Amino acid sequence: MRLLLIRHGQTPGNVLGRLDTAHPGPGLTDLGRRQAAAIPDALRSDPIDTIFVSTLLRTQLTAHPLATDRALDVQVASGLHEIEAGSLEGMRDRESVQTYLETAVAWGSGDLEKRMPGAETGHDFLGRFDHDIATVAASSDVAAVFSHGAAIRVWTAARAQNVPSTFARANELDNTGVVELTGSPEEGWTLLAWAGLPVGGMALADLSASDPLGDPLDA
Repeated sequence: MRLLLIRHGQTPGNVLGRLDTAHPGPGLTDLGRRQAAAIPDALRSDPIDTIFVSTLLRTQLTAHPLATDRALDVQVASGLHEIEAGSLEGMRDRESVQTYLETAVAWGSGDLEKRMPGAETGHDFLGRFDHDIATVAASSDVAAVFSHGAAIRVWTAARAQNVPSTFARANELDNTGVVELTGSPEEGWTLLAWAGLPVGGMALADLSASDPLGDPLDA
């Protein structure tokens, strides 16, 4: 199958550089709504047959224009939400953000025992994300899955067979950036394309936003 992992549109937390992973989470900024509105035309040539979203509001709002355009139901999956920040929730200082990202990218490199302070381990995160991706694969030939910056980066680094262990650390994923993979849970996944910018290109990017969950991790 073809799997399109799409990051949600911009949120107020993205603008502020805040770790914002709690449920139900914020909605979209005005720019985020315009980013979401650009998705149907950007994916016009993709024969999408299912749309899945996470339990966080921002993915559901981002998916709405595409679902309306294709006359498809939106299916909410319980394991596709962002990597939980635990005791770091709401923080925006450099040390907290660095701790969050260092923990998350360690999972993408295979250190699954490492625990996010006050929250899940890599085993927990990949277990829930894998479960829902398996559900997507069982029901779709081409699926659009709306998820989150750190979650998409880390899952792709851990599961795509053709990327290095440093992939999550080195590659950005802006709001509404699209990651394309092919494969299956049984045979494994191959990364076909990584579009780190918004689907509408630089015209819908916000270079002034402090968005750590989409940026490469500082060395």
